[in-house]
Parts: sequence; structure tokens; C-alpha cells
Amino acid sequence: MSVVVPPRAALFEPEEARPPALPVCDHYSGVEARMRKSLELQAELGPVFDVTLDNEDGAPVGGELEHAQLIAALLGSVDNRHGRVGVRLLPWGHPRFHEVLHAVLGAARAPAYLMLPKPRGLADVQQAAAAIDAAGGAAVPLHALVETHGALADAMAIAAHPRIESLSFGLMDFVSAHRGAIPPAAMDAEGQFAHPLVRRAKLEIAAACHAQAKVPSHCVVTELHDAAALSRAARRAADEFGYTRMWSIHPAQIRPIIDAFAPRADELALALDIIQAAQAAHWAPIRHRHAGAERLHDRASYRYYWQLIERAERTGWSGGVAPPPALRAAWFAAAAG
Repeated sequence: MSVVVPPRAALFEPEEARPPALPVCDHYSGVEARMRKSLELQAELGPVFDVTLDNEDGAPVGGELEHAQLIAALLGSVDNRHGRVGVRLLPWGHPRFHEVLHAVLGAARAPAYLMLPKPRGLADVQQAAAAIDAAGGAAVPLHALVETHGALADAMAIAAHPRIESLSFGLMDFVSAHRGAIPPAAMDAEGQFAHPLVRRAKLEIAAACHAQAKVPSHCVVTELHDAAALSRAARRAADEFGYTRMWSIHPAQIRPIIDAFAPRADELALALDIIQAAQAAHWAPIRHRHAGAERLHDRASYRYYWQLIERAERTGWSGGVAPPPALRAAWFAAAAG
């Protein structure tokens, strides 16, 4: 009897770099009541989104260490049920960077990642990473915010850093860094996709991440109560700009982001058909009829469709289409192994 080779083993070389399987939504909160509510919501919904506890914008000026100690207590609490809670640190060079770092790393449970805000370029990331490693955080993945001219110029090099697993675009600070040369409309849900300098930044960050097998994370939408605008922006970020993750800054934004980044039901149904047929053919080329036309598929297209299925797993199969439970368990048990 021939051995059934699972998708990931058949389609990717063991040494091939692949992006981390991060949740598609990264929810930020910095005020104590909202941080606690965010953890409660994640405990309820499951690890379909990350929570980032914010020590940069969340801490009062002068109270950064006390806020970091609160964050450390939340990291170690029973509310951190899934271990998918990260922390945004202070910028490298801040006088309290090291104090805050040691407080966070002293938590009873390590953060899922540490976000580095406002690096001025690769050198800041290198120095911050070295400090984190020296403080005992060498096992904690690092994310970086690209929101300065220097970081954008070094985006490819920062994405290539071995400690980095994701780059985020910091829209507001990036626009502000142009000293009024970019109009405020470029920070809106629609305008941020129209201004050429902002579009360029988004595209360069996404391209750098994909080239280095890292996760590109899209910026915020500040229209908190306009669900339609948020959904359009999230879908554009995914479909037109190649982002695979996006920030939320209000609990009402979490589900629309997850839904926008989930594969569409028709795409997912097609992916499941093709991958099951490919596995039955032991990953040899197949002919598959779809939309009235017969098409040839081989391992190149199998990789694409398998990655759609992996994205559905990260979004909780929210599109309403899923493989049989036994097949899903076999596929993802093999992938985890």
C-alpha cells in the first residue's frame, strides 16, 4: 500500500523558509480596562486573533515602568489562556527601554512576541534585538513597525533579520513624518489606498516580507464605527496589497478583519477539491474541471491552494466551508509535526 503524503510534506522542502502561521488580526489595547476586556474576548473566541498590550501609547508619560508591570501581570494571568498575547515596547533609545523590557520579560508567561516601534533603520532593530536577547528574551519573536523614512529604506534588510517574524506599517507616524507634505486624507480608510507615497510604503513592506518569508501586517483604520469602510480596507489590504495580517484598535473591528482575510467560500471549496484530488493522485498533475473549463494543476498551483486552506485554518473556517473533521485533523496534525 502506498503512503499518503500530507500536503505540507509533499509541497514544500523541509528547509524551505515559510512565513509564521500568525493569526490574521492583531488587536491593540493599552488602557487597563480595555486590555482586560481584550483578553476576555480572546479567551472567549479563541486564538483567531492576537492581543498586543501597548506600553508605548498606552503608558502615561513617566509611568512606563508601572504600566509594564501591569502588562507583565496580565501576561501571567489566567486570562492569557491561549498564549497569543504580545507586547509593544518603548522605542529603542527611550531612557526607560531597558527597565520596561526587563519588567515584561519577568512575567510568569513570556509574551508571544515583542513589537519594536519607531526603529529609524536596521541598526535600531539590530541593537534592540541584541538587548532583548541579552535580557533573556532570545526565544521571543520580534515584530517591527515601519513608520519612519529610515525603516522604510531598510525594509528588506529588517525583514531579513533572523529575529523578525513580522513587519507592520505605521500609517499615522509615516504620514506625520512627511511634515505636512501628505494631506490628512491619506490617513482615512479610503485615502490611505490612494496617495502614491502611502501606497509605495505599503507595497514595499509587503514585498519585503514576502521575499523574506515574514508576515506583512496592515495598518489601522481609525473610523471605529464604520464597519463597511473597515471591511473594504481589509479586503483591499489582502487582495491588492498582499497583506496577510491587520491591526484592530477596537473590539468591533476584530471579526470584520478576520472575515475579510478569510478565503471566500467559493475559493475555499475549489481549493479543497483540488487538494483532495491531488493527494489522491499522490501529488502528480491532475485535470480539474471548474467554471466550465478543464484546467491542468500541478505542484505549483497545489501550493497556492494549500496556502488558502492554511489561511482558513488560521481564521477559524469562518467562510462556512471546511474539510471533513478527520481529514482536517490529519492534515494539520501532520503540519504541526
